[in-house]
Amino acid sequence: MNKFEVVLLISPDIAKPKIDEEINKFKEIIKSSSGKIVNEEDWGLRDLNFNILKFKKAFYKFFQIEILGSEISNIKKDLTQNDNFIRHLFIKVNKHQDLPTKIANEKK
Repeated sequence: MNKFEVVLLISPDIAKPKIDEEINKFKEIIKSSSGKIVNEEDWGLRDLNFNILKFKKAFYKFFQIEILGSEISNIKKDLTQNDNFIRHLFIKVNKHQDLPTKIANEKK
């Protein structure tokens, strides 16, 4: 199993219940791919450094996961096909960083 840190940017146009639903779908995809979610953080609604599509803000979600590297391309494909996720980033790490992250501790 490889360790990954994942950041998901979710459209600011959707309501909180829909965000929760999309995150639960993401978690199910990880579990069905024989992976596990080690930790997660909600970074909230944040400004983007540049517009993505028409958006100036996005909801940020951070995950630490363990999964086989071969499964990542399928997960990325699912995220790309979902219009509610405007960006995603998977970073392979040797060791997960300690939580909470600096971003989670920032004042908004």
